Amino acid sequence: MDTALAPLAAPATAPTHADMANAIRFLAVDAIETAKSGHPGMPMGMADVATVLFTRFLKFDATAPHWADRDRFVLSAGHGSMLLYALTYLTGYPDMDVEQLKRFRQLGSKTAGHPEYGHTLGVETTTGPLGQGLANAVGMALAERMMAARYGAEIVDHHTYVIAGDGCLMEGLSQEAISLAGHLKLSKLIVLWDDNAITIDGATSVSTSEDQLKRFEAAGWAACRVDGHDPDAVAKAIAVARASDRPSLIACRTVIGYGAPTKAGSEKVHGAPLGAEETAGARAKLGWTAGPFEVPDPVLNAWRAAGRRGTAERALWLDRMSRLDRGRRAEFERVLSGALPEGWADAVTAFKRKVSAAAPKVATRKASQDVLEDLTVAIPELIGGSADLTHSNLTHTKVTKPVTPDDASGRYIHYGVREFGMAAAMNGLALHGGFVPYGGTFLVFCDYMRNAIRMSALMGLRVVYVLTHDSIGLGEDGPTHQPIEHVAMLRATPNVLVFRPADVVETAECWQLALENETGPSVLALSRQNLPTLRTIHTDENRCARGAYVLAEADGDRKATLLATGSEVEIAMAARAALQADGIPTAVVSMPSWELFARQDADYRRSVLRPGTVRVAVEALGTFGWERWVGEDGAIVGMTGFGASAPADQLYRTFDITPEAVAAAVRERL
Repeated sequence: MDTALAPLAAPATAPTHADMANAIRFLAVDAIETAKSGHPGMPMGMADVATVLFTRFLKFDATAPHWADRDRFVLSAGHGSMLLYALTYLTGYPDMDVEQLKRFRQLGSKTAGHPEYGHTLGVETTTGPLGQGLANAVGMALAERMMAARYGAEIVDHHTYVIAGDGCLMEGLSQEAISLAGHLKLSKLIVLWDDNAITIDGATSVSTSEDQLKRFEAAGWAACRVDGHDPDAVAKAIAVARASDRPSLIACRTVIGYGAPTKAGSEKVHGAPLGAEETAGARAKLGWTAGPFEVPDPVLNAWRAAGRRGTAERALWLDRMSRLDRGRRAEFERVLSGALPEGWADAVTAFKRKVSAAAPKVATRKASQDVLEDLTVAIPELIGGSADLTHSNLTHTKVTKPVTPDDASGRYIHYGVREFGMAAAMNGLALHGGFVPYGGTFLVFCDYMRNAIRMSALMGLRVVYVLTHDSIGLGEDGPTHQPIEHVAMLRATPNVLVFRPADVVETAECWQLALENETGPSVLALSRQNLPTLRTIHTDENRCARGAYVLAEADGDRKATLLATGSEVEIAMAARAALQADGIPTAVVSMPSWELFARQDADYRRSVLRPGTVRVAVEALGTFGWERWVGEDGAIVGMTGFGASAPADQLYRTFDITPEAVAAAVRERL
């Protein structure tokens, strides 16, 4: 159970709070000074708050960094990374020694310029893009609530703490995040705001005059302000927040660069080393006599004891786990490991067999919903949602009842019109563990959540983005809603698998591949308009797994190769029929995933693309990037500008994305 852990024992020679906080300050100062790069102001200013949190409240065991019921600590103000690295060293995380601190911001070190998930123990999420850590924490707190509803408070009962800066709260994402958290009453989420009134440009008053406490209160949070350099006041505020029935903001009024004799309280200490003279002055002012990277033994021992404070609580938790029903314990361990249920893929195979025979003509967004009906039964940790487009994205299924402020046992999250917040919260759900999140919006609105998708990729998180209305084929909503450059942008992002399936069978296969992709996010770009089933002969093989394959081989010695994705595969098939009728043997290649195709060996790629044939690509999106596949002598039929408002069939004719245009491009090159 999550209770405030006992404070450290206090022998007669115990270090003072100031000693403990100064250890953080000067490890940060020394590392930044050595690197000649970094941000000393925040670690110096928030050292008091962090000391209170880590020595009096945070439930963790530095010897077991992955303990499932640990409190989560998110440094949303990621530029202050040396605060976190100092803490992980001081508390005894096994991968952090003083040599790593000395190599701050150096190639290959554990101490990257901004905290990186998976790179350093104790880093719960990659931060740096301001506001995203806060939004990730919302997802983590939501995951804790949902896991507790499934497995009980005796197994899941922990808090999520965030240190956020002024920049985090200025970012628009923060409003989406705090609004969602307030609505869902995520009472175990506590944000410690470094309220120092300074940003890079100077005083915050040059750019904002908001009352942040009132803002948070309006979003359903509890909020208070304390002196961030008064440890007892900070401790009292955290204790009150832990007892609240709402998420809590604690505005910690601090001095940026606390202790620096001439730079404290100014932007000059934000993002540059103090310099030798200022560093010496800070040591003298704060009475820190230890040399660079030195921590007196009594202080280090007290910090190491803080790192072991959770050991007894973890032992009790392990005992409770051992007494769980064996099946329940196995399921808990399975979902946290990320392993999907045994036999889940059989649901995909059965679905493919059924739809290949029935050959429905449906939009791939509807095909997605149909396969999700089976997948959400087979995979109970699959958690859906949408940014207020549920009935357009078709992301809801019969078994995914909503998560509400009063009932977290559901499996569907109504994110509201908060695309960026949705994506960042899904990252938090994935980071926490126990769930595989997917969420929907229109493809064109991936612009809103672009940086969160990038962070999914950077952290290697299994998050599925269901992006519907994927081309000019959405029709009358017009160019504001018709994506052009978006798929190219997603394809250009490292470690993102982009899928654009051509029919109901490919949609099922792409869903399988997305769920099997444990090391990065996947995007499903899905049509609004109905598409015919092109794969009417069932095969257990997942043909999309190779990224591209010959859907229809040429009748005769192949002269032309048509490449297409999604809704335009149908167009390519019609063009092939016309070319074959003219005696031009033509193959159609369906190419649902460029990324997976690029991973195939050269022989396979050549067998599909067939160098020496005329290659023409067709996709009702921007043409950027297709040159890689059609070659210098090939052609691309696609969009070269924005769309228009009209029925879809008229738009395809207007922009000359037709079988006739594809066939003509082939003939011109023969």
